[in-house]
Amino acid sequence: MSSFLQTLKKFPGLFWISNIIELFERWGWYAFYNGFFAIYLTSAKETGALGFTNGEKGLIMGTGSMILYLLPVITGAIADRIGYKKVLIVSFLTYILSFLMLSRFETFGAIFAAFILLAVAGALFKPIISGTVARVTNRETASLGFGIFYMVVNIGGFIGPFVASLMYKHNWDMVFYMSMAVMTLNFLLVMFFYREPALIGTDSTFLQNIGIAFRNIGVTLTDWRYLLFLLIIGVFWTAYNQLYYSFPVFLESWVNLDKMSVTLGLEPGTITTVTISSLASFFIILFQLVISSVTAGFRPLNSIMSGIFILAIGLGMMFANLNPWFIVLGVLIFGIGEMASSPKIQEYLGGIAPPDRKALYMGTAFLPIALGHVGAGWVSGKPYEQAADKLLLLRRAVEERGFDIPDISATFTQTDYYTRAQELFGMDAQQLTRYLWDTYNPSRVWIMFAAIAVAASVMLYLYDRLILRGREVSGNGRQ
Repeated sequence: MSSFLQTLKKFPGLFWISNIIELFERWGWYAFYNGFFAIYLTSAKETGALGFTNGEKGLIMGTGSMILYLLPVITGAIADRIGYKKVLIVSFLTYILSFLMLSRFETFGAIFAAFILLAVAGALFKPIISGTVARVTNRETASLGFGIFYMVVNIGGFIGPFVASLMYKHNWDMVFYMSMAVMTLNFLLVMFFYREPALIGTDSTFLQNIGIAFRNIGVTLTDWRYLLFLLIIGVFWTAYNQLYYSFPVFLESWVNLDKMSVTLGLEPGTITTVTISSLASFFIILFQLVISSVTAGFRPLNSIMSGIFILAIGLGMMFANLNPWFIVLGVLIFGIGEMASSPKIQEYLGGIAPPDRKALYMGTAFLPIALGHVGAGWVSGKPYEQAADKLLLLRRAVEERGFDIPDISATFTQTDYYTRAQELFGMDAQQLTRYLWDTYNPSRVWIMFAAIAVAASVMLYLYDRLILRGREVSGNGRQ
């Protein structure tokens, strides 16, 4: 304990300011992104939301999130040339403007553009705080420093959605305002408390830095074994990202959370879709150290394969039933799978890299994440719609029964459509939901999502047996 406290004292003030900034940035980002955004895009327009299709939602979220993970190659080079503080200022001003635009715009094109701008703000921010932590720590303090940093990431990732879950049922815009508020606070922190860390001198120009970055990526991708690993991990991220893309929409459409609220002695509506989504980060805060200690002695690939398979079980439980308690258990199992696999991916990337190219290899770690967002956007679009979109299934039922209900329009809303369907079917809202669930089995969507995760696990097993032939990763990066 004394050595731990002594190490804490060695962190400079900039380290703690950077972690506070990271906490608020993750708070503002995940308040918006973890559950809320997918619901806001697809909920009925008469509720104040946008009423987009799941295909449109997938295109917006997939494209913007891909950009978020691809641009740091360029934004990191910009920060190295003009200074971290200037880029942080631009990032938070862009964040504030983007959230304001998202709260005001209503058309698909305008929302698409605003989310792209938000992704640019995130890409400007993403490399800087982790880079600051790296520059203000040394061999003695780096391990604890980054441990604190990633704990802060998950704390922000839990607080943001949890607070948002208390707001959006009353007013959608409140979530955007909250995100704007914490980004404004970060802007003030940067202006008055953030100090530029010591920069490593370089003779290269900005364009040369970008050229070097892309050339280095090209060099790593000529390693076909490494490229194959990245593609497989991209499949894993496709399944994982359904936590943000499909799960909130599925939960909002099909599952009655009021019974859970009442069981816990709370007012109906207290527990919302975003509340359940926020539990993923909460479980990581509670159990990451435990899971990391359990998997510490595992080969990285074995831990990754096992983690992805466990995550697939969690995905199945999250989509296969209407019982909210069973769904929460699924989120927990999903989180255990994530905790067992995601950190080990970074460990494996560091192990497979030759000693003189570790930075190059680690720099490509964002590529499968970007690929996974593209895949997640597509899978959560048309494939999800055909299997589990509630409005689409209701329209199918109306047609099969031979009922005549006007199309949704400015004067006949989605709420009107559901109300008229209930009258014609002679059912209340819960009975109609149960009828659609039993008749069209939207729960089968779990098979698609779990199959993607299982496929990634199986491909990693074949990769280990056929390509690596079960050999451990050695220090020189060769199997």
